[in-house]
Amino acid sequence: MAQCRLTDFFARRRPGLRDKPTGTKPAWRTPSPAKPAPRAPAPGPGSSRKRARSPAEPTRDEPAPPARRRLRLPANAVSGPSSPAAAGSPEHSSPQSKKTKKATLSASQRPCLAAQEDKVLSKVTLSELKSCLQRAQELGARVQELKASAQKNAGEPSAPEDRGHPAGLCGEQMPAYQRFHALAQPGPPGLVLPYKYQVLAEMFRSMDTIVSMLYNRSETVTFTKVKQGVQDMMRKRFEERNVGQIKTVYLGSYRFRQERYIPTFKDGVRRSDYQLTIEPLLDQQAGSAAPQLTASHLLQRRQVFSQKLVARVREHHRAFLASLNPPMEVPEDQLTRWHPRFNVDEVPDVEPAELPQPPTVEKLASAQEVLARARSLMSPRMEKALSDLAQRTAQPSSPQPPGPALPATPPATPPAALKGVSQALLERIRAKEAQKQLARMTRRPEHEQRLRRLERLPELARVLRSVFVSERKPALTMEVACARMVGSYRAAMSPGEMEKHVQLLSELLPDWLSLHRIRTDTYVKLDKAADLAGVMAQLARLAHVEEAL
Repeated sequence: MAQCRLTDFFARRRPGLRDKPTGTKPAWRTPSPAKPAPRAPAPGPGSSRKRARSPAEPTRDEPAPPARRRLRLPANAVSGPSSPAAAGSPEHSSPQSKKTKKATLSASQRPCLAAQEDKVLSKVTLSELKSCLQRAQELGARVQELKASAQKNAGEPSAPEDRGHPAGLCGEQMPAYQRFHALAQPGPPGLVLPYKYQVLAEMFRSMDTIVSMLYNRSETVTFTKVKQGVQDMMRKRFEERNVGQIKTVYLGSYRFRQERYIPTFKDGVRRSDYQLTIEPLLDQQAGSAAPQLTASHLLQRRQVFSQKLVARVREHHRAFLASLNPPMEVPEDQLTRWHPRFNVDEVPDVEPAELPQPPTVEKLASAQEVLARARSLMSPRMEKALSDLAQRTAQPSSPQPPGPALPATPPATPPAALKGVSQALLERIRAKEAQKQLARMTRRPEHEQRLRRLERLPELARVLRSVFVSERKPALTMEVACARMVGSYRAAMSPGEMEKHVQLLSELLPDWLSLHRIRTDTYVKLDKAADLAGVMAQLARLAHVEEAL
């Protein structure tokens, strides 16, 4: 019996090789990527043993099927009804048949999907068109309203011009360091001036300094010289408008005149040009020489200018108090701070006063004036030509229509949040709030300082008790206790200020904290058995009562 070769098994498994003799070995070539390689005739004895890739195997462009499916025989390799891989079996169908089925299904569903997409797009397009049309109508109505309001306000001055300062570009508002200047001032609150008033006071100080230097040298003081000196000192622009504001605030500070034939030593200014001269007004005694503008005079004038600025802010504050509901009235000698809702930095700017202007020189501006002046010097033909030109260029002034009447101010209506609240209750609340604000505005600086100390006492009492517990001593010297409290308190405070707080604490609670003077030292004794929460509550209650007074 002849022994079977191992290659006989591969010959049986491959299609088209079953009828070949068992003794011959087929030779396979590597197929090209475009088309499968053709089968070669039977090789000779020296041919290669590489087996070729079957046509059913995938190329590099197609994904490889699973390994288990690759080992199965094709449908045409095994015949018979008992073959597990039948040609019509749905379980063993090739990937190409699945792809063709999917392509057929997708081709049949394309018209339906296209119709559905057209319907959705038409709905979206209609909704977008409707929304765009509605938006365009709203914008058109808004434009008409703006045009109507612009026509109504054409003859009215703008709000910044009414206040006396130029309007910002494109509606820009003042920077934050100017709008909230009063809130950023150090120290206790008081009669703080607005930022623009403080800048004006600094301009007056610089101007007074420059004027004093020139005046004491018996030199004619002109605005050009003062302007350059003030701008060098302040690094800010100084113009005639600022000089007019200074004249408005302090009318008796300078005398202004327009003079000419003043040596300027500049090429751009002629001696015949008029210049604004400034002369300080000083009290001159009879029979004495010309007074000098000394440092004491400068200090006194600066104080007067500051007082006049505060007086102007007081007037606006008085008008603000009168506009409250209910109106308030505070005596001027008792006012120590502004109302909390009074915005100091929004006070209107100072209106500049009118300064002397150079005398107007008559200039010929029209042909009629030239004809009237030189009628005797011209020939009749030239006179007739000029008269015709004057008649053609003359235009009658068209009368301007009267401006629209301003609407009456509507009466103040209560906000919607207070609707349904009793009017009597609102009046009582407003009266109580006005009384509290009046007490705060007339509070003295000493009383304000005492209130701030009372607010710190509950926290300082807790710190002081912890110091005594950590030291484990019945009494401590004032220096040691204050040093420990300064190191433990959350805010920075000097030992002298801390000692004043300890003295106030012993004054309010003598049973809990006592001070004993022994020789040159002061000892602090604390009752550690007392309830700390009760002590802190009592101090908070005392501070509240003191603030309500």
